[in-house]
Amino acid sequence: MSLSPPCMTWRLLSDARYQFAALALWPLGTGTDVNSVLHYPDLSGICQKVPCLLAQEDAQRLPSEQLDALLAAGCTIAASEMIGSVDATTLQPEPASAKYFVGDWYLQAPGKLAARQGGSRALALKLAQLIANDAETREIEEIFRQDPALAYNLLKLVNSAGLGCTRSIDSFAQAILFLGRRQLRRWLNLLLFAAKKEDARSALLMARVAVRACMLEQLSREMGYDKEEQERAFMVGMFSLLGVLFGMPLADVLRPLKLDKDLTQALLERQGELGTLLQAVEALEQGEQERVQSLLDSLLPGEVDLDLLWLNAHVWMLDLVRDQRGGRGG
Repeated sequence: MSLSPPCMTWRLLSDARYQFAALALWPLGTGTDVNSVLHYPDLSGICQKVPCLLAQEDAQRLPSEQLDALLAAGCTIAASEMIGSVDATTLQPEPASAKYFVGDWYLQAPGKLAARQGGSRALALKLAQLIANDAETREIEEIFRQDPALAYNLLKLVNSAGLGCTRSIDSFAQAILFLGRRQLRRWLNLLLFAAKKEDARSALLMARVAVRACMLEQLSREMGYDKEEQERAFMVGMFSLLGVLFGMPLADVLRPLKLDKDLTQALLERQGELGTLLQAVEALEQGEQERVQSLLDSLLPGEVDLDLLWLNAHVWMLDLVRDQRGGRGG
């Protein structure tokens, strides 16, 4: 196998309102050659959808011709004072004067969930359980009648550019007919992470899990998995952050869903091929280039361009969350 290792890592940045606002591009190490990503048409496309920032100290390490090419694609050099962090304990942006905020603060366990938020997510999880068990449509619709906001948010997701729907879906019955049960389950799982004003972490969590799930799906396709197996890989990515979302052990969240043993082992023990893929994507999120390569080296046949797959995953995520960001962001 010829695995093209990643040369950049992409990190999600929020604004002072904790909304997903920008992508930060970090070259992996001194002397990094980013030529491999410069010819991707979608690089310019991403820069048109959301600000793509290159830290000033990273920009200084790049060869001038590569830096010029990144800037021509639409990337922006960010001075150090533009980017701050969020205190994971207090959820306070520091410094408040920064425009963007970096870090994995949104992966910390939440504080006490608001009653409305906790109830809404509990119903969404119950819906996921019903669909996993192939329940009758009327049972599913009954849950939506208990919380119309869930139905609204599902339709909002289904009608987003991420699905590529050419006509408006304006009822839950239409969504079931158009999507089918397999796709409905995918979108319902995304709905669990839909931005909720009661939880500052929601917007970043949804963006993170969307990229992770899409990347797992693409890697499984490169391995020769069929459509059903690719869907299972996508679900592993989606479910991997449910424990963070609910603020409880992942095993407890997964128990009612009665997942197959291989999915459970992948999620809880990082075992099997799906577990290895999940480990690789987690390492990719952290820019651990050598670990990514060692995990995937024996799994991926042929030549695989990880930067291209990673780029594709971010394009899909940006289309998905565009409606919730209300446009380009700032």
